[in-house]
Amino acid sequence: MITIADLRIQFGKRVLFHDVNLKFTAGNCYGVIGANGAGKSTFLMAISGDIDTASGNISLGPGERLSVLSQDHFAFDEFSVLDTVMKGHEHLWNVMQEKDAIYAKPDFSDADGIKVAALEEKFADMDGWNAESEAATLLSDLGIKKEFHYNLMKDMSGKQKVRVLLAQALFGKPDNLLLDEPTNDLDLETVSWLENYLANYENTVLVVSHDRHFLDAISTHSVDIDFGKIQMFAGNYSFWYQSSQLALRQRQAQNKKSEDKRKELQEFISRFSANVKKSKQATSRKKMIEKLNIEDIQPSTRKYPGIIFTPEREAGDKILDVSGLSASIDGKALFKNVDFYANKGDKIIFLSRDPRAMTAFFEIINGIQKADAGTYRWGQTITSAYLPLDNSLFFRSELSLFDWLCQFTTDTTELYIRGYLGKMLFTGEDVYKRVDVLSGGEKMRCMISKMMLVDANVLVLDTPTNHLDLESIQAFNNNLVKYPGNVFMSAHDHEFIQSVSNRVIELTPNGIIDKLMDYDDYISDEKIQALREKMYKE
Repeated sequence: MITIADLRIQFGKRVLFHDVNLKFTAGNCYGVIGANGAGKSTFLMAISGDIDTASGNISLGPGERLSVLSQDHFAFDEFSVLDTVMKGHEHLWNVMQEKDAIYAKPDFSDADGIKVAALEEKFADMDGWNAESEAATLLSDLGIKKEFHYNLMKDMSGKQKVRVLLAQALFGKPDNLLLDEPTNDLDLETVSWLENYLANYENTVLVVSHDRHFLDAISTHSVDIDFGKIQMFAGNYSFWYQSSQLALRQRQAQNKKSEDKRKELQEFISRFSANVKKSKQATSRKKMIEKLNIEDIQPSTRKYPGIIFTPEREAGDKILDVSGLSASIDGKALFKNVDFYANKGDKIIFLSRDPRAMTAFFEIINGIQKADAGTYRWGQTITSAYLPLDNSLFFRSELSLFDWLCQFTTDTTELYIRGYLGKMLFTGEDVYKRVDVLSGGEKMRCMISKMMLVDANVLVLDTPTNHLDLESIQAFNNNLVKYPGNVFMSAHDHEFIQSVSNRVIELTPNGIIDKLMDYDDYISDEKIQALREKMYKE
């Protein structure tokens, strides 16, 4: 349990939030949401004690342990992977080190025997004899193979370190668990494992994440940080988003009677509760949804970017024809003999266990790199817009946002350019910011503005949700669902994939798997999963 009383955090004269009074209890998972810069990570850091608060009090239940997902990827470089995980339970680790040091003494005395006996009792009470086994199991579940467990952390890759630090946070089932963006750099299969793990976690969890499917799968409550306040709502992210949009529409409907509004809100709660109960992620903890009432539903003050892709012309019947396409890196095959024909209206999610495969494929069909073998041919009516995984080359410039966007259009009038930048929430003096100092999220919004200028009938998107906040992801997602053209994309966002795509193509070193079906059906089909294992074998 975590209790927060009269919390206030400010930096200089800027008050981030104040008068925060909340209680987080065991058996619940709290999804912390808010626009970029609202203070989500700062809030978790205040709870963990990593930053000072201006006023207020934060307390845990008596004798409870708090665990935090470390953001420092170099802090444990001189420790083995297994030891790094076990260091997540600091008290257990200290007992282990102390008793091992006593046993190693050459002049072991009677006093040492008495002391080590007491330590052994503490060790056993904390289930210490199973600690190494539990740590190894967590590592394996998170995709760190046994052969790496005794490696030093400094010898692990950045993405492997992320998984080890996540195992460290989960180790020992802490009473209170704080996770800031735990799905970063995880593949879809590992994210699914973490969803199931946390959905059944019996203690208190607070999570910051931009992954809506992940938040929906685990959250019993949403903690919204907005305009200097922190409010808690029953229900997950989708409930918060849909209900806040409904409340906003109702506020704008001036002529609607109050009793009609109340009835509409109550019907929404009933529908949402029924859907949650049917969900495959539903757990006993999600019975909280039954306690929802219309007073929980308030309009959001969030601003959503206007991501609108409108094809200038309708595509003809021929979209893309790919024949025998192959690519490799350093002699290792990324994909071989890729053959498929894209039909009009296809919105294809491309998958691979090696994310470099999708990037290579997109770079090839956009003429940026050459394939080892094979051909591709776009239809004559096709105009495409490409969102690359790495956009850094576009921003090596001291140009302002306004001048940067002018490079990609013949209409450079202020009204026209400001219109596109305004849709991406760049207003007023923002348009004169230099592009080389923009954040990752701001650069992505610039790239989306650039794409919208093209009026393309085919969108090629390599991991489009990277660096975007929840509001931008939601707006992007909503538009792609309605978009009348073709979409070829890769993504780590489950909800994005499921709601947009109608076809799955998996690129493997031994050919492709091509299925006209939605993503959830694809990953739950046992025959397809068996075929996948076969296709990835050497």
